[in-house]
Amino acid sequence: MEISKGRMENNCRILVVGIGNEFRGDDGVGLYIARKIKEKNLPNVEVVERSGEGTELIDCWKEFDKVILVDAFRCSNTSPGTIYRCDAQTELLPKHFLPYSTHAFGVFEAIELAKTMNQLPPLVIYGVVGKNFGTGIGLSSEVKKASQVVVERIFLELERLLLSTSSLKKD
Repeated sequence: MEISKGRMENNCRILVVGIGNEFRGDDGVGLYIARKIKEKNLPNVEVVERSGEGTELIDCWKEFDKVILVDAFRCSNTSPGTIYRCDAQTELLPKHFLPYSTHAFGVFEAIELAKTMNQLPPLVIYGVVGKNFGTGIGLSSEVKKASQVVVERIFLELERLLLSTSSLKKD
């Protein structure tokens, strides 16, 4: 995706949050994807990496108009590399998909609390079902392949958001 690097007219601010721990195998997929998005240096898109602690997330996204979260999921009934997308404003968060987290107050809890407090910006979650969450660096082949698909989907989503809120033109 190529978008002109000019300033957007209405200054819609978009946040992409990569969540995870790169030293726990597939748990690093959110960070990997965030880094790929950040390489494009898109206008009015900020990319950050977080561990998934809930209060930190609520604080992180409060100044943004749109948010995209990317995280690793665990689901025993689903193949590694399966991609899930959820619009947190309009869809119930799936109970059978659990973000891999060591936090008692993590991603899903932060989203539910922010909804209750009426402080949830338009937010989309991309989850990739992981295979290996053990100690070590690097993604499993299934998750790495899926991450490339998620990167492309997020680029398309960002392109739609940026072009619908500005007069930027594709190169």
